[in-house]
Amino acid sequence: MSRKRKKLSPDTNPSRTQHGKRPEPRRQERGTPSRQRDSKPRSGLWLYGWHACLAALGNPHRQCHRLVLSGEPEPGQAKQLAGLFERPELRLPEPEQLDRDEMGALLPPGAVHQGIALLTAPLSTPDLHELLDGLPPGRQVLVALDQVSDPHNVGAILRSAAVFGGLAVLNTERHAPAETGTLAKSASGGLESVPYIQVTNLARSLDQLKEAGFWVFGLASEASAPLPEADLPERLVLCLGAEGAGLRRLTRERCDLLVRLPTPGSLQDLNVSNAAAVALYELLARGAENRHAETSG
Repeated sequence: MSRKRKKLSPDTNPSRTQHGKRPEPRRQERGTPSRQRDSKPRSGLWLYGWHACLAALGNPHRQCHRLVLSGEPEPGQAKQLAGLFERPELRLPEPEQLDRDEMGALLPPGAVHQGIALLTAPLSTPDLHELLDGLPPGRQVLVALDQVSDPHNVGAILRSAAVFGGLAVLNTERHAPAETGTLAKSASGGLESVPYIQVTNLARSLDQLKEAGFWVFGLASEASAPLPEADLPERLVLCLGAEGAGLRRLTRERCDLLVRLPTPGSLQDLNVSNAAAVALYELLARGAENRHAETSG
């Protein structure tokens, strides 16, 4: 693909336990703060659900302040939790045992916590310069979301990016969710492995990515070029717009190409998180298979 850029038309513009023993949750008496709780801040971000909490506990870059359990975990969950407490590089809080009502009072209304919650500090995320510094050769795909506001959708996109090897997920600061328990639970651990970066000006960030050698592809149902037939570079940004509104004008103007997913069925549009999963599979998983077949053939 030529490196020369030109103005494109809208349709072509995309407390540590002994080894081997599971830590026993302690029962915290109401109104009796423990030394562990006194030594940690009383505010922060509550994560909940087993996938999200186990992934956060296993992330050495997470500051974990308080771990609470309700009831006995399943054997597999207990084994995973015990394994985390055996890792010397992790500094984990002593588990507490609360009843479901006590745990529910700590979390947002309606939170499906599955019997586990974790009080943490939000993750520190790199800026674009840090992210792009020293990238290895080969296919790199960054997902850029144009004001996608539903935390369930953003979380699901983070999960897909983690599964298929996406570089990061970019979103706007306005009209988009910050790191929350809902987003982390929907990401099912993906938030711990894929940077979620919120930017003030998406168009400016896309310009910065172009200067770093990325090409920008926008996903739009009205585009004429199907994604599998597009001539794809090694470094690319996949842009997805909010459901209903789609890509905004300034975002479209930064796209080198608009592409669509081939959808032969009667329904032409996919939910934004489903569309992201299909596109990431095409770009990373299936694309790797095709490149391997070409080199081996």
